[in-house]
Amino acid sequence: MSERFPFSIPNGWFQIAYADELGPAGVLPLHYFDRDLVFFRTEAGEVALLDAFCPHLGAHLGYGGVVDGDRIRCPFHAWEFDGQGVCRNVPYAKKVPPKAKVAPWHCIERNQIIWAWHHGEGAPPTWEIPEVAEVQSDDWTALERHSWTVRTHNQEIGENAVDRAHFRYVHGTTNVPESELTLDGHIRRAVQHVHMSTPRGEVKGEIRVEAHGMGCTITRFTGICETVLLLSHTPIDGGSVDSRFSFTQRKADQGSGVAAGVIKEVVRQMNQDIPIWEHKKYLPKPMLCDGDGPIPEYRKWASQFYC
Repeated sequence: MSERFPFSIPNGWFQIAYADELGPAGVLPLHYFDRDLVFFRTEAGEVALLDAFCPHLGAHLGYGGVVDGDRIRCPFHAWEFDGQGVCRNVPYAKKVPPKAKVAPWHCIERNQIIWAWHHGEGAPPTWEIPEVAEVQSDDWTALERHSWTVRTHNQEIGENAVDRAHFRYVHGTTNVPESELTLDGHIRRAVQHVHMSTPRGEVKGEIRVEAHGMGCTITRFTGICETVLLLSHTPIDGGSVDSRFSFTQRKADQGSGVAAGVIKEVVRQMNQDIPIWEHKKYLPKPMLCDGDGPIPEYRKWASQFYC
């Protein structure tokens, strides 16, 4: 927990990198979930994520560590650890200490993104990140990426999506949008009906949101042009988050400027939200009114992701 928020780092899947950030035999030091980590690929291209520090004398495996086959070799004394964190070789010793191990993390590559499973009590994954067909399709563009580091908590970011009134008074929409919310286990779905002004008049559209826990959200925009947005919010610690937006659009919609305008507007709204998130106070019992949206329902849903 941090001083600002009365909840811990949530459980679930969270983005730690893009898949193309690391090629075979690559090594990347990371800091997420208030932990130092090392992410690496084996020479065969398999992904692995471990706690960062060698149990021998504490060297950080991400700074100077080298991949050899399916193992990462410590830069200090060349101890070798496999993708499960087990020490398989100490080159100058006759025996490998039987307890020589670094804690491993569940890690997968999906939708051109690397995801890590975090659980406060070390429990294994209880759901999977879905495949997003558009990301794999030749008819859709390469991911356009935007990122921010924000001094807030995942729960605050997610709550923003069900806070209907702020769309009018922060982002300048023409009205307070109506939306439909469905909660199903770890999944939160919402449909927002929107009216967009164009030179040819008003166009009706939809924004369909599917959140898988508090780290992965898939949003589909229809109306003016089709856009898919993968949102990820990864806790750095209890009071800061790495947020990444990854957009893909139908190639057939490119060229008119309208498609680029959709992305520009979503990014604009994110930039408007950040100063509010970074300076607001979390109120456990807010004074709500009938037009605020399903904030209590959202908070009850979010509570399942804490130990």
